[in-house]
Amino acid sequence: MAVAAGKVNKYPLIIACMDFGFIGGSMGSVVGEKISRAIDYAIVHRTPLMIISKSGGACMMESAFSLMQMAKSSAKLTLLAKNGIPYLSMMTDPTTGGVTASFAMLGDINFSEPGALIGFAGPRVIKETIKRDLPEGFQTSEYLLEHGFLDFIVHRNDLKNKLTDILACFDIKKSDAEPLEEAV
Repeated sequence: MAVAAGKVNKYPLIIACMDFGFIGGSMGSVVGEKISRAIDYAIVHRTPLMIISKSGGACMMESAFSLMQMAKSSAKLTLLAKNGIPYLSMMTDPTTGGVTASFAMLGDINFSEPGALIGFAGPRVIKETIKRDLPEGFQTSEYLLEHGFLDFIVHRNDLKNKLTDILACFDIKKSDAEPLEEAV
């Protein structure tokens, strides 16, 4: 996971982005700690946070340590909300497992890229569990938008302008100052 503090059209924003290339974006202890520190930094600097999720779920080789990250990240996001700092959650293809269950669906604004697979368990597991066929397009970003789980879908090419509009809605102050220099 990479974390950075910077600006989007002069609006301050902290971004935490999962790395699917490393164990399928699994949420282990390090990811949980980076999210926790990003939230602490956002609170101290009164800066909105955006997490870009792309994950197959929890890092099962870490066992209970990985599962504890779900509770840890959710609890930290509660602190962010209590401090009145916006949390934007962008889900990319795929966003599944514990990531979806813990922090990906907890944003003040939840959005996705077109055609993303989003869900807790895969379609096969769900179908075997409920013993029923699933609706067409189940777990796609379009299906989730239609059923109220997402606020909007945005193509990556349009993301910068959409983020600018969102940050303006939250009355985030623009700044000509240089980006925050402290490491997260």
